[in-house]
Amino acid sequence: MQTEPSSRNVHTIEQGQQIKNEAYKYLRFWYWFALGLFLGLVWAYLNLRYTPKVYNSTAKIKILNKTKGLELPSAAFVFSRSNINLENEIEILKSYRIIEQVVKRLDLTMQFYEEGNILTTELDRLPFTVIKKISNDSVNWATYTIKVTNAGFDVTRGESAVQSFEGFSTFDKKHNLPFELQGIPQLMPQIEGRTYLIRFSPVMPLTTGLKGRVNISVLGKGSDLLQLSYNGQSRAKSEKILNTLIEVFNEDGIYDRQEISRRTISFIDERFLLLANELDSIESSIKDYKQSNNLITLETDAALGISQRTTTEEELFVLENQIILANMLKETLETGDESTLLPSNIGLSSGDVNALIAEYNTQVLERDKFAQSGGENNPSIKLYNDALKDLKENMLSSIGVYLNQLKVSKQQMERRNQQFVSQVYGLPAKEKMLRAIMRQQEIKQTLYLFLLQKREEAAINLAITEPSIKVVEYALSGGMPISPNRRNTYMMGIIAGLLIPFAGLYIFMLLDTKVKNRNDVLQYTNKIPVLAEMPKVKEAQAIFSDPEDRSSQAEAFRILSSNVSYILPVQQTPMGRVIFSTSSIKGEGKSHVSINLSLALSSINKKVLLIGGDLRNPQLHSLIGIDKNQKGLTNYLHEYGTDWKSMVIKAFDRHPKHDTLISGSIPPNPASLLTNGRFEMLIEEAKLLYDYIIVDTAPTILVTDTLLVSHLADVTLYVVRANYSEKQLINFSKDLYESGKLKNMAYVLNGVPVGRGYGYGYNYGYDYGYGSKG
Repeated sequence: MQTEPSSRNVHTIEQGQQIKNEAYKYLRFWYWFALGLFLGLVWAYLNLRYTPKVYNSTAKIKILNKTKGLELPSAAFVFSRSNINLENEIEILKSYRIIEQVVKRLDLTMQFYEEGNILTTELDRLPFTVIKKISNDSVNWATYTIKVTNAGFDVTRGESAVQSFEGFSTFDKKHNLPFELQGIPQLMPQIEGRTYLIRFSPVMPLTTGLKGRVNISVLGKGSDLLQLSYNGQSRAKSEKILNTLIEVFNEDGIYDRQEISRRTISFIDERFLLLANELDSIESSIKDYKQSNNLITLETDAALGISQRTTTEEELFVLENQIILANMLKETLETGDESTLLPSNIGLSSGDVNALIAEYNTQVLERDKFAQSGGENNPSIKLYNDALKDLKENMLSSIGVYLNQLKVSKQQMERRNQQFVSQVYGLPAKEKMLRAIMRQQEIKQTLYLFLLQKREEAAINLAITEPSIKVVEYALSGGMPISPNRRNTYMMGIIAGLLIPFAGLYIFMLLDTKVKNRNDVLQYTNKIPVLAEMPKVKEAQAIFSDPEDRSSQAEAFRILSSNVSYILPVQQTPMGRVIFSTSSIKGEGKSHVSINLSLALSSINKKVLLIGGDLRNPQLHSLIGIDKNQKGLTNYLHEYGTDWKSMVIKAFDRHPKHDTLISGSIPPNPASLLTNGRFEMLIEEAKLLYDYIIVDTAPTILVTDTLLVSHLADVTLYVVRANYSEKQLINFSKDLYESGKLKNMAYVLNGVPVGRGYGYGYNYGYDYGYGSKG
């Protein structure tokens, strides 16, 4: 069971058809595209042949993260660089200062070219020696042409006279050229007849131009690698520029580091003088302080003071013991009698007292011996007693003297001990002052030693400064030129060869507002059908005079006649059908359609009456070849009592059922004649006699003739001519249909080019040629 196609499928089919139609619009002009493609390929070939070839040279470097200059123990020293800012490095690489050094070092103010018949090519150097005589700062714009002849060099500047130098050398002849030339004997025969150019350019514009042509980019995110690229005609020159740029940049970084080392050494030398003076002053202060405070060293003085204090205390202890012993002996002498022995060796240090004690005890012992043998009253005993008294008094006197000596010694020792105690107690304060002075000495001495070490480090860095970059890859040039790119150039030629004709055709079609096919009609309205598309034919084939004709025109009108029958309204009684043929403006072919449609209907054995209803600018008489002044419709409408049947003619011998009623003389009041009732009477009478009545009416855009009688038509064929009618006129016919002024309207597209579908080259005007009367 078949199902109807969905709306989506129908829409897809319509889109495909639209695309096909659009493509066909352009494919009709395939010869323009072929010509454009050919010219595009020729342009690409010539471009590749005569455009200077530009090569790309690249180099790669790595920025090293090196600490520069003097670095104190602090981690945040101002000259330390912990991170690499590649954007800053790129700006330095492309700075005017660096590029200017490259220009001067390579002497780029003097550029070399070889001149060909069409192409001038840049060279890295000339095949002979060139010595520039002027400095870079004195260079001005100038171009010198050097032609190599069999005898030497011919040098010119602009329109100036030729200077000839024989022997391929300029040294032997006085001249004002800014350079000297010296040929290489073995190369001169090979370059004979060639022409070379030397162009001088000032440093500033040359540096600015070179700065803009050097490209620097980072190789990957987070990478320390930079890629330098340069495009130029001479690969050797481009490589020299990049390598010299790397060299100058590296030397600039080294110079910066060396400058830091030099400034570091100079700074340290200045500080050495200040520190030496400060250290001398501090050491003098230490010496003066020790002298004024009787200090050797704090530790020695402290030990000596404690030792002396201990000694004096021990001596005081001994003196106090002696005093006690002396007092005890004195008390014994004072309380005892002469018969009591005195203690000996009790620890007194006085030799006199000890001798007296010993002598006293000896006398007591001798007396006691005499007393045992001689009695108490023995005179010897009295003598001993008197001697003992004297000894006792002497002992008391000696002990008194000894006690006084001990007391004096004790007082001196106490004073001395107090002095030692004060000296020991004063050491912390002296130590604090001395340490403050010595701390300054240590700080200055440490800084002195540190700067001395850094001075040696700076001297070493100055002697062996590390590079600031690592060359990963020196400049290399590609083997194939980047410009002109062969593939891209041919691709551009092909694209341009196709695009330019397409753009021209597109603009032409965009500006061309003429109707081309049925789609142009239907895009304004889809409610009014297009019954047929009539092919464009030659003037000799305009009339369908042969009923057996099988031409494309004949078949097209047969199709039109068939299609007309489908839109005719159904009627109850068999009467003739009235078909009006009209258009918007003159020249659209309504008369042509009217005649041929009537002939097509006649060829199928239908009785047909063709009426020339265009009373203002009739064309039927010219198409069928009769006199325009012959009586016709206007005579019938104007002259009451006349019979229109008497004016009908047989214009086509091979169409016996075809009758024609031409317009007749042009009246002054066509609208009045058409509305006086006689035209309607004619139609009604003809409907009884004919199967079809075809009326060739007037155009509708400037006159109302057709609209006045349009109600009489069963079908109104609105003729639109391809490549002639304006698309905007479709809106006018659409309004006539929608307002009901034209009855049962359908379009007929006339003049469609056979086989091509489109045609151009027709002109028309809107001046229909009618008068304003009537």
